[in-house]
Amino acid sequence: MEQEAQRNVELMWLTGRLAPDFKTIADFRKNNGEAIRLVCREFVMLCRKLKLFTDAFVAIDGSKFKAVNNRDRNFTKAKMRRRLQQIDESIERYLGQIASADRQEAEIAEPKTKRLEDKIKALKKEMARLEKLEVRMLAAPDEQISLTDPDAHSMATSGRGTGMVGYNVQTAVDTRHHLIVAHEVTNLGYDRTQLYPMSQQAKEVIGVDQLEVVADRGYFKGEEILACDKAGITTYLPKPQTSTNWAKSRFSKRDFIYIAVDDEYQCPAGERLIWRFQA
Repeated sequence: MEQEAQRNVELMWLTGRLAPDFKTIADFRKNNGEAIRLVCREFVMLCRKLKLFTDAFVAIDGSKFKAVNNRDRNFTKAKMRRRLQQIDESIERYLGQIASADRQEAEIAEPKTKRLEDKIKALKKEMARLEKLEVRMLAAPDEQISLTDPDAHSMATSGRGTGMVGYNVQTAVDTRHHLIVAHEVTNLGYDRTQLYPMSQQAKEVIGVDQLEVVADRGYFKGEEILACDKAGITTYLPKPQTSTNWAKSRFSKRDFIYIAVDDEYQCPAGERLIWRFQA
């Protein structure tokens, strides 16, 4: 928003050439949270009066937003174990260098030994700090803590093997007019448990008895789909591919077509698998 207020002509006109910095924007959001929620509520009510939600069809997706907390100030069990192991290895390496320095002449060995001992002392101090943090981390509900932004959690991003410390913002959007119907900020790094809560929230906001929802495969979970069905919410989402057969150049279950009329399965070669007996 800070960047757009300085380059987007339409936003410059809307704000009257005001260009607040990120700190001003963050403080405004922090100090006016209740008012912002009321504005969002009034916006939704206005959309309902204008009959913009008559289709009762929404799309749900999540977006990862980076928190103020740096990755080095977020601790999980894996990170803690890795950092403590690195410190142990560094101490062992420095002790080996001290032993090697002791075999050298005194005028060379003493300064080097003193420098290495100071490094070991600093590492032991850091280890003690991490051990105290480990106690706090293990006492947390999800065994994870962030020092700068306590609510932020470590979560994977779309890049393979990459991650960030932040929030997962869930949004339900009207498919016709692309208006935000409902939103929720979570610190879960996955979407599997968000299908029903977001669908139900969107259904209540729109004020309908039946709702249709589309989402990506990250929301696929049997319990969530069943809960939606019981609440009068029809969901459209692909089933994730969990079989490893495709990687081994084999057929998977989705390659076989069920013929309901004959109670048979058709394989990719066109042959039929008939029912023979029940084990």
